[in-house]
Amino acid sequence: MTPTTKTKETTVLQIRSGSLAVVPLLLALAVPATAQQPKGAVSSSIAARRPVFGGACKLCPWGALGEVVRQAMQPYGYEVRICHNCSGSNAPLIVADRREPPPYRPDPNVSELLAPQNEPGLGSIDFGATAVQFIVGAYRGTGPYAREQPRKNLRLIANIQSPNYLVVAARAETGITDLSQVRAKRWPVKVLSGGSGVGLNDSILAYFGIPRDSILASGGRIGADRADRQDFDIIIHSCQGLTSAPEFDVWTDVSQRFRLNYIQLPDELLAKIAADDYYDQALIPVGLMPGIERPIKAVVRTGTVVYTTAAVPDEFAYAVAKALDEQQQMLQWSQLNFSYNSHNVWKAFEVPLHPGAERYYRERGYLK
Repeated sequence: MTPTTKTKETTVLQIRSGSLAVVPLLLALAVPATAQQPKGAVSSSIAARRPVFGGACKLCPWGALGEVVRQAMQPYGYEVRICHNCSGSNAPLIVADRREPPPYRPDPNVSELLAPQNEPGLGSIDFGATAVQFIVGAYRGTGPYAREQPRKNLRLIANIQSPNYLVVAARAETGITDLSQVRAKRWPVKVLSGGSGVGLNDSILAYFGIPRDSILASGGRIGADRADRQDFDIIIHSCQGLTSAPEFDVWTDVSQRFRLNYIQLPDELLAKIAADDYYDQALIPVGLMPGIERPIKAVVRTGTVVYTTAAVPDEFAYAVAKALDEQQQMLQWSQLNFSYNSHNVWKAFEVPLHPGAERYYRERGYLK
């Protein structure tokens, strides 16, 4: 059954010259709308079935998932419009506060064709995509949101799986097969580090007795710029496979230009990292990238969520959940590794599920 969105019918008044009957109506229309919509209120874009999605560049995970959502909702009569720069750690704040898109700034890593300017007058953001750790952090008011008020109005619609491995490797000519060798050799090591967060990568180096300050003091380097890809000894970076997404294309670049020794971290360190809420232990599969010829124990983070706020009508959240489920085939055509898992599509730690989405998952039997 095609999902519908409830709208209020508007009575068309035929205004005659000199009539005073329309004055109260005109005065009412002149009153400015409140900044916060009441629960269940329909935004003008949702009412018009043209909701605005907070995404990212077309190559980026949140932008790629936004394109999936756009296509999935077309058969249900929705024209989803995408904000291509509602990204970064501000993404859940933009959705939670129903902000308008931030000013356009060219992305040095992506062409304007792939990170286009938003259409004029896009308006406030109704829903969007972000990484699971960002929606949870914004909901809790922790991590990058520690100075923000917790956004308790955030609601989950769907958690789409997107495995993001933490991969460690060394240039083959260095002879490094274990990071403990770096301290033993005592030379100015150059580290290409990014993707998983500076704090985590630095803690891995510190575990092996080569903390950031000692690397820099010895004349070494730690960087994540494109120039650092030309001259490095070790790379510690998150990976979703060979892709042109700017978050992960470092592996597409260096794995095809250099021979790499892929390094398995010690079980003790993997367990310590996996104790964090957002990480699990997993195996990097053979062939994920050139040179991976054996399964490698690693930690992985997964989950790109489609989410909204409590103020969004149940009918709309129901429609989004239904579209993503019934149009799952759209996920397989993305350039990224997205998949739908009915066992966990409805959960993202303690972030509440939107009642509309919950109703859909209960009807399908995914949520008991």
